[in-house]
Amino acid sequence: MITSVVLPYLLVQLTGPDSLPTFDLLYLLAGLTYLVSLGYIALLFLLPRRPEVQAYVQFAGDLLLVTGLVAFFGGIGSPFSLFYLVVIMVASVLVRRRAGVIVATAAYLLYAGLMLGLARGVVPATGPPLPSTEVAWRLPYNLAVHLFGFYAVAFLTAVLAESVRRAEAELELQRDSLANLEVFHRDVVQSISTGLATTDLEGSVTSVNRAAVEILGVAESDLVGQPVERLALLSRPEWSDLLAAIREGRRSSRTETEIRRGAEVVPIGFSLSPLTDAAGVVAGTILVFQDLTQWRRLQDELRVKDRMAAAGELAAGIAHEVGNPLAAISGSVQLLSSALPATDSQRKLLDIILKESHRLDRTIKGFLRFARPKERSNIRFDVARLLAENLELLRNSEEATGRHTFEAEFDPPSAILLGDSDQISQIFWNLARNALRAMPDGGTLRLSGRLAADTYRIGFHDTGRGMSEEQRARLFQPFQSMFDGGTGIGMAIVYRIVQEHGGRVGVESRPGQGTHITIELPLEPIPAVAATGA
Repeated sequence: MITSVVLPYLLVQLTGPDSLPTFDLLYLLAGLTYLVSLGYIALLFLLPRRPEVQAYVQFAGDLLLVTGLVAFFGGIGSPFSLFYLVVIMVASVLVRRRAGVIVATAAYLLYAGLMLGLARGVVPATGPPLPSTEVAWRLPYNLAVHLFGFYAVAFLTAVLAESVRRAEAELELQRDSLANLEVFHRDVVQSISTGLATTDLEGSVTSVNRAAVEILGVAESDLVGQPVERLALLSRPEWSDLLAAIREGRRSSRTETEIRRGAEVVPIGFSLSPLTDAAGVVAGTILVFQDLTQWRRLQDELRVKDRMAAAGELAAGIAHEVGNPLAAISGSVQLLSSALPATDSQRKLLDIILKESHRLDRTIKGFLRFARPKERSNIRFDVARLLAENLELLRNSEEATGRHTFEAEFDPPSAILLGDSDQISQIFWNLARNALRAMPDGGTLRLSGRLAADTYRIGFHDTGRGMSEEQRARLFQPFQSMFDGGTGIGMAIVYRIVQEHGGRVGVESRPGQGTHITIELPLEPIPAVAATGA
């Protein structure tokens, strides 16, 4: 197809119109070549799924056209035999080596047949005949040169084409590998839970990952291209000092700070390290940081567990050592009180002693419940229904006044939990009574229950006086009562029950803004372990 398009143009350029046998023949040949081109285009629609057949048809047509050119324009001395090489090269490139050899063989057979036909007079010559002496040596020379040239071009073009194809395949493979590596690198950086930000040597942020955006609470577009202090983790002088330390070969230590994310203060731990290029030259810095809120919470829980373990041992010892003498004192006081007249002032003093001994006895029993809780039972019960019933009892109890309002929301209305229903009720009453005490002038207590994939979340939210950060930290410590007349055991017992059920307790509170306590209980808790006393 290539030769059929360019032949008329090259024919005029190589020979000139004056050397043509007839100028009408040129128009005839041009029209024929374009007609053949239209036939090739028609093959695209007739054989859309047979591209190799289309190629061979076009190669055959091109070879016939070139043979016609050689026959009509010069014969054995025609320069148009070079067009055979064009067809052979195109075949070797498009359909590989086999097609190149086939086309070279066909081209040589056509050319040799034409030359032999012209030499013997079978094919009429269009130009003046050559002397027989010149034909005698030129014919075998042309046949030999064209034989070697056709096959050499076929093989060399095929080898070059194969090399190009292999190079393209390797380049494509490397391009795909590089693209996959880039995507993998981006996915890894974006998927890690640690915040990651990079800067250039001028201190401008060049990139941030998804975790960094979530931790800082700032959009990526508001960070990239901005100064490093926009991250709110360190100032420009601090960054410069750390960069100088990195350049001197000193590694920066981990640093902790706090940032404000909306109305929340978030503890952050971060470190700075060098960002080097392929040659090992420092091209910027990498800032790695984490939200320490969960870590701080775990530390607080661990400290509370340690304190409760020590307090439990102490409470067991106190209850054991004080309980028996107190019972003896209480009994003796009752005997003395009954032997004295009702108006006697000494009897009044004994009544005070008896009353205080009873209060002390209740406190010791609370210590015992904390130090030696009863063995937990595991039964399946409707926790949402249990909470609703307890809330109804609280609503009609003497502790609730007309200034208190109660709200409840359970989603779903029914949820089955495996655990100790009595202990869950104890959690409710301890938290509910504390909430009412925190609202002496009235307020709202909202109770909620949410069913998650494998946990049930209970929420107590009051609109009372709230707690300071120091009070919140000491909330679950034994003997740390927030109210007058309390023993400070109730919240410690709540914490222990939740821990024994394999759950967690969360507290959010601010002075004057109420308190929100969340209890998360697994639907299938860890097996109960029998409690051992002191």
